[in-house]
Amino acid sequence: MTTFEKIQEIIVDQLGKDEEEVQLTTNFREELDADSLDLFQIINDIEDAFEDNDVKIETDEGLNTVQDLVDFVDEQIKKNS
Repeated sequence: MTTFEKIQEIIVDQLGKDEEEVQLTTNFREELDADSLDLFQIINDIEDAFEDNDVKIETDEGLNTVQDLVDFVDEQIKKNS
């Protein structure tokens, strides 16, 4: 499973959206109507899912799209490996 697929699954579960609605270019606030509490929960779930890679996301600052989040997580994985 790719980083995107795992993150997509978390977002779909958390926000009750269809997979087709969660693509790399999807904006959390504008297209998924996610508020800060939603993003907090998504980030917590992502940290849990990637705990073996020691992924820590301190803030959602600059993480506006699914691609931003995937890139951030991939960068953390590379840095920690």
